[in-house]
Amino acid sequence: MIIIPAIDIIQGKCVRLTKGDYDQKIVYNDNPLEVAKQFEAAGITRVHIVDLDGAKAGSIVNLKVLEAVASSTELIIDFGGGVKTIQDVSNIFNAGASMVTIGSLAVKQPSLLEEWLLEFGTNRFLIGADVLEGNIKISGWLEDGGITIFDFIGKMLSLGVTNIFCTDISKDGVMEGPSVDLYKTILAQFPEIKLIASGGVSELNDLLNLDALGCAGAIVGKAIYEGKVPLNPLKDLTESYIYFN
Repeated sequence: MIIIPAIDIIQGKCVRLTKGDYDQKIVYNDNPLEVAKQFEAAGITRVHIVDLDGAKAGSIVNLKVLEAVASSTELIIDFGGGVKTIQDVSNIFNAGASMVTIGSLAVKQPSLLEEWLLEFGTNRFLIGADVLEGNIKISGWLEDGGITIFDFIGKMLSLGVTNIFCTDISKDGVMEGPSVDLYKTILAQFPEIKLIASGGVSELNDLLNLDALGCAGAIVGKAIYEGKVPLNPLKDLTESYIYFN
């Protein structure tokens, strides 16, 4: 299982939110590139960069952060937040990302997503499924997506997508443990997907449990920034399996 630290960006700074609430923001570093270099030095190979300003505004805001990290490290990067057009996708790839992260658009405009998949390839996209009590939430978790997590994954599979990360909103940023039961159910129903767990990781043992479940990866945020999950032991976990190829 690959460990994927999250670098969430607001006003060019590395932050973390609690349950997606912009009013519950903690700034961990004014320089995301410095954070990325620390991850790389610890043996991390992949990061998940989220343009939170872009997600809120509906258009990409922090592309320069992506450019800085991509040009100054060897990290594999997936980037998302505010992606609305095929030009946005091209800009992200040109800035150095290996994958584009898509969330609400996959629910609202699956036909548009399908066009992008045909243009760039399904392996260049990471689809985010934000879940609360089994239902997909969209638009910064403020709106109901009108579809269950299981129907959504089935729809993505029909488009050829297998790279999916799932965030249990009730777990995000609170470090109370990941949604093991949810991920177990998803993997039992869709064993062909490369599921990345997101939200709730509070200690190294949580990552071992997710690995044992068969998760392809785990996105980790606050637990790393607050020292609950030390970076050094993560190298051994990341070396065993890198699903992006």
